[in-house]
Amino acid sequence: MNRGDLQALSAVRLNEAKALPKAGFPSGAWYLAGYAVECGLKACIAKQTRRYDFPDKVLVKDLHVHESNKLVAKAGLGEALDARKDADRIFSANWELVRDWGPDGRYRAWSGEEATALIEAVEDNAHGVISWIKQHW
Repeated sequence: MNRGDLQALSAVRLNEAKALPKAGFPSGAWYLAGYAVECGLKACIAKQTRRYDFPDKVLVKDLHVHESNKLVAKAGLGEALDARKDADRIFSANWELVRDWGPDGRYRAWSGEEATALIEAVEDNAHGVISWIKQHW
């Protein structure tokens, strides 16, 4: 899987997330909205990969995580994230919702309101997490 694949997958997962609440599946929507962010952050990390370089084993192992804060750090975006949160309180609130996402959330039921809130935090064009990620991938 390469950077372009991850970018495309991020968009697909977000579109799937937006379709699921209308079909009555808010828990799946919540999960896929967070997964869209994970794919986007991994695209940012893939941007740093140099052709023909053999990756360090520890680095590769550390990249197979699902925690947004760890992926932000591995992408080298910690300072950029802090600056954006300081400059935009709506983005900061959106990040807080996204930051708390994790794959273990797929084992609980999420309400339509919770799923919608996460989707909006991810996709908001002006203050959303995906629009910020796209600036870095």
